[in-house]
Amino acid sequence: MPRKSSAKKSSSSGVLKNLLNFVVWLTGIIVALSVGFAMIGGTLSVPYWLGGSIVSMIAGWIVIVATFVGVLSVIFGK
Repeated sequence: MPRKSSAKKSSSSGVLKNLLNFVVWLTGIIVALSVGFAMIGGTLSVPYWLGGSIVSMIAGWIVIVATFVGVLSVIFGK
């Protein structure tokens, strides 16, 4: 009998772990897109002596493209 209960614990633990991994992954995607679009829009920027708004815009596009590439690689199996 104890083996059955430990198997159920293991199974529910695996589901919980997968759900938590998905939530963390989705949160990372949302944060990355928020930061990327904020950098493009000018809400987030770097100081003038580091390149100013043009560097922020380029970095924002890099973040967005890298995020989409990461999402597509997960969807299509790397």
